[in-house]
Amino acid sequence: MSWDKITEQQNSASANIDENSTLEILSVINNEDAKVALAIQNKMPEIEAFIDALVSRIQKGGRLFYVGSGTSGRLGVLDAAECPPTFSTDPELIQGIIAGGYDALVKSIEGAEDSPTHGAEAILEYGITVDDAVLGITASSTTPFVLGALEKAKKIGAMTGLLLCNNPPKLKYVDHIISIIVGPEVITGSTRMKAGTATKMVLNMVTTTLMIKLNKTYGNLMVDLKASNEKLWDRGTRIIQHLTDLGYDDSLKLLQSADGEVKTAIVMEKMKVGAGDAREMLSDKKGSLQKVLMRKCS
Repeated sequence: MSWDKITEQQNSASANIDENSTLEILSVINNEDAKVALAIQNKMPEIEAFIDALVSRIQKGGRLFYVGSGTSGRLGVLDAAECPPTFSTDPELIQGIIAGGYDALVKSIEGAEDSPTHGAEAILEYGITVDDAVLGITASSTTPFVLGALEKAKKIGAMTGLLLCNNPPKLKYVDHIISIIVGPEVITGSTRMKAGTATKMVLNMVTTTLMIKLNKTYGNLMVDLKASNEKLWDRGTRIIQHLTDLGYDDSLKLLQSADGEVKTAIVMEKMKVGAGDAREMLSDKKGSLQKVLMRKCS
């Protein structure tokens, strides 16, 4: 076992965890989990630098790709999959690549992470270009599939980043290092625990901040959602109700007339225009509801 890696070291707080009561086990896990947010807080400048560079790429037509294996890969695919229903993004904008392919989402594909060549091939398979950004995710910092993908992406000219939970390696082909040191896991080497939690939190921060910068919100409301199920129709209706003088039923009718597009519906009501004009006004302001509504006040 490689004890030089923080993620492979033994945690003294859980050394005798198999002798503990259920409540004591839960307390150990909870106490360790409480350290994750602080570890992320200590690396905010690294996250900021990656996001600011990413926003610039996306605004110029680039895309974001996550690359990982096991838990890391699954979390990348999950974060990518949640963006279209939440922010009405094109599914191509943010994508997750996992070692072993989509079968690895639901079962372990042993050995899939061990080939840097397969990682490089995935970069070509997904058609990654100089305009794109690739964020590798590997708690250990050494996953060959991820490193092979990043090296290939850098040769193509894409922006590269590495999210890890160990001391950062010196890699010439990585532009941005985000090293979240959460310490040894409760169960030695089980990076689905604190490292996985840290990864999920950072990915949430990356895509949420990106979407705010891309005018996908109005204040803290997800006004760019596309109603596609009962929950989202209700949420969209309530957002319209909150931002206009309309009641619930009229807000729902308005949302239906806007084909489920919340921002379009709000502009239709506020500016007293049809759906086509509302979409054009939003397009002129790069999707900023704030700027469209300011126009009414000016």
